[in-house]
Amino acid sequence: MTHPSLARLTALVPPPSTRRSPDWSPVEAALGSPLPDDYKRIIETYGGGVFDETIWVLEPGCSDEDYDLLAEAEACGDALAGLWAAGEPQPAALRAEGARVIPWAYVEGAGHYLYWLAGPGQEPAEWTVLLNEGRGPEWEHHALTCAGFLVGVLTGEVESCYVGGLADGPHTFTPNADIL
Repeated sequence: MTHPSLARLTALVPPPSTRRSPDWSPVEAALGSPLPDDYKRIIETYGGGVFDETIWVLEPGCSDEDYDLLAEAEACGDALAGLWAAGEPQPAALRAEGARVIPWAYVEGAGHYLYWLAGPGQEPAEWTVLLNEGRGPEWEHHALTCAGFLVGVLTGEVESCYVGGLADGPHTFTPNADIL
């Protein structure tokens, strides 16, 4: 069954003709958690790459660590731990025992990261989007899946202080293979 937001996304942004079939087991084992199905479908449909030259979706196994899901999960985890240890305020949603963030995309040129907010006891389908301002301590929560967030940004349905101005199509997707 196709995720409704993925159906909307493919209608807005035609995917490349090449499909991917990643082996999700080692990726999920390395993260210690299954990944949301809508994210897996995005990667299988589009691969990693950039929507509208703005939102760069991380993919597991990318040859460039800056665009690799696992490498960025480790780097962002280390960076955030250091910031929080130094006194930067941690979002309230992350203070719950077992809550964590996992990066899935970033905003080109701005340094903002898009994370899944993985709450304790939540299934990956329940994870929502938490955006971290790239050069400051601000966080912005969106009660959407990653595919829902992408659609919302591309249609103007999502209001964000950090990502916007993309609703005036036409929309594009450029896969990593065409850039890196």
